[in-house]
Amino acid sequence: ALDYAHRQNVIHRDIKPENILLHDGRPMVADFGIALALSAAAGGRMTETGMSLGTPHYMSPEQATAEKDLTHRSDIYSLGCVLYEMLTGDPPHTGSSAQQIIMKIVSEDVQPVTELRKSVPPHVGAATAKSLEKLAADRFESAAKFGEALTNPAFTLPTAEAAVLRGASARGPWNRLTIGMTAVAAILLLTTLWGWLRPEPPKLVVRYSIGVHQDEALAYPFGGSLALSPDGSRMVYVGSGEGALQLWLRDRDQLRARPLPGTEGASAPFFSPDGQRVAFITRNPTMLKVISLGGEPTVTLTEGGIGYAGGSWGPDGFLYVGRLAGGLMRVPATGGEAEPVSTLDTAQGETGHNFPHALPNGKGVLVTVNHRANAQTHDIGVVDLTTGEHRVLVRGVYGRYASTGHLVFVRRDGALLAAPFDQDKLALTGPAVPLLEGIRVTQLGDPDLALTETGTLAYVAGNAVQEGATAVWVDRNGRAQVADPAWSFNFVGNAGLALSPDGTRLALRIQETTADIWVKELDRGPLTRLTFEGGRNFRPQWTPDGRSVTFLSTRQSESYDLYQKRADGTGPAELLLDLEQRVVEAFWSPDGRWIVFRAGGFTGSTGDRDIWGIRPGVDSVPVEVVVTPPDTRAAAMSRDGRWIAYESNETGRDEVFVRPFPNTGDGKWQVSIDGGNAPLWAHSGQELFYLNGNAELVAAEIVTTPAFSVGERRPLFSAVQYYRGPNARHYDVTPDDRRFMFILPGGIADEARELIFVENFFEELKAKVGN
Repeated sequence: ALDYAHRQNVIHRDIKPENILLHDGRPMVADFGIALALSAAAGGRMTETGMSLGTPHYMSPEQATAEKDLTHRSDIYSLGCVLYEMLTGDPPHTGSSAQQIIMKIVSEDVQPVTELRKSVPPHVGAATAKSLEKLAADRFESAAKFGEALTNPAFTLPTAEAAVLRGASARGPWNRLTIGMTAVAAILLLTTLWGWLRPEPPKLVVRYSIGVHQDEALAYPFGGSLALSPDGSRMVYVGSGEGALQLWLRDRDQLRARPLPGTEGASAPFFSPDGQRVAFITRNPTMLKVISLGGEPTVTLTEGGIGYAGGSWGPDGFLYVGRLAGGLMRVPATGGEAEPVSTLDTAQGETGHNFPHALPNGKGVLVTVNHRANAQTHDIGVVDLTTGEHRVLVRGVYGRYASTGHLVFVRRDGALLAAPFDQDKLALTGPAVPLLEGIRVTQLGDPDLALTETGTLAYVAGNAVQEGATAVWVDRNGRAQVADPAWSFNFVGNAGLALSPDGTRLALRIQETTADIWVKELDRGPLTRLTFEGGRNFRPQWTPDGRSVTFLSTRQSESYDLYQKRADGTGPAELLLDLEQRVVEAFWSPDGRWIVFRAGGFTGSTGDRDIWGIRPGVDSVPVEVVVTPPDTRAAAMSRDGRWIAYESNETGRDEVFVRPFPNTGDGKWQVSIDGGNAPLWAHSGQELFYLNGNAELVAAEIVTTPAFSVGERRPLFSAVQYYRGPNARHYDVTPDDRRFMFILPGGIADEARELIFVENFFEELKAKVGN
């Protein structure tokens, strides 16, 4: 192996037993680190002044004295040292310090191996002695010749040469050379020690943005889209796929990324500690999966019972998953049921523990703590895995532990800060210091940021987060315009919105101290609060005549009931539906005869929500509309009241289906073919809009006579930057079907996105915060 390396003009410079590996009985030379380091530094300080690099016991004399120009014969000397240790049990020169060893290398003879091990054959002893000659020119001319000598019983040394190596009287060329070398060694020893003992100079902090091909662009699902391997050599992110978002893998030394099959519907990727596997979360249904980067198929660890607000792979064999509504959960890396880890402090108004990061010592997990009182208020906390209790550390939206012993966290305004953190005590030990600004943070407090153990930082840049979301008009070509630049609001979590039948008013939920329904006159008219009772009012819909708004509310109990109130704010709210089952969506049919509603378990659960209908004054009990084992969501009635569209996962992924109404058993047609959710009928009745698996708004051509059929499915524009919460529709269309109303979460202006890398980030962190 050395002979081959030398013939390629590569000198190893650090041959020692640890760098000779045995694989199935075959020796292999490993770790050409110093060779590569010196090669990379060619022309720089390392070669200009000379440095003593390597392991002292196995250094050649010329390497120990820091000669600039080493030849391949230096490696032959080191290999001779390894052979000497194999035969005798110790290297040729030993000492209590590196200085002693170097002095012996340059000034003392090597005791022949045959004096220490009489069973060593003479030719092996002679070959070992020749490889350990002080002068490089006296050693074997190549590693191949060294190998031949070891297998040649006739090999021997010249008499004079052998005498010196047996400890003969101090005569000959080497003894004269030793006098000079010993004098020089004393001078060079100081240089050598300085090269070893002086502090390593700070590494250069390098910033750059990384280009991503248009076909491989990042998507931005809630829960995070970006992850780096622990050593920073690989990047996994969420991007577009065939009909659904999926994971992409990009090796940092490559220009292009490649999709990872079996990761359709993925969000929130995170690496295993060894960097060989990636876990991710899918939704509807919610599943925790793991894919091996070695090519093995994707494995599902658990289904249901977890959230989708980020994840982290702990050193204790568990995967930790955050929840928007609930405490931290964990799942064994071998698979199994999810179990709770932390509980919410409801007295402090906590609603969820998000974006976990397991500490390296296995004692705790960093989390983002959400609050009910103000959905824009987040704290960074730490969960004690021994007790399950947690404490708040600092105000922020996203926290990560740095191997330098710091808590690195993002504030809502897009600033990155760091504070000293003791992971054994689970406590901060010093104040926070700002590091940089310009990190993209969504309205839900969801940045895309990754930090490796080796100090590589990656993040998506963007504008500072706005005080609130904005309502945006988007035409069929994707051109966007803010409806009212002076108006922003807090829009979160399955809120829903609806344009009035004439398109002049917008009903939506706004979160302040409580969640209430408001009506905005478009574009720049007044904003009027419609509800004043109940902790949660949401998912507004207009009555067909445009005079009133229906909405769901918890004002009567923790269950969701359907109410209706005049849009001008006059009069009390009227209770329309009060059922034992929780109503999660409801609206009037266009003719005003039916109330169509979805009912089931808690919002966010799966597999138990169905579509029902009831005719007030006619039906005493609800009538089945779409009642199936698969979960149904986001129902929408055609403008003529003849058809009902909905979202279902009956094919294994979310797709949009249509049935006739009210006789829904007379037919069923699948409209979307590449993933679909949030259907909306055009006023013309000739199109059905929906979001496909790549978060594009699609206009599907609909023909209803003489029979129902689906024509061209034409993507209009990407809606990836707009709010697309689960289970309900969060956009609407004007009466002429030419413009759409979307909600733009704060701080994610599309043109501002840029993927930034910072190499050697820890140097900057330590300089600003301290060790």
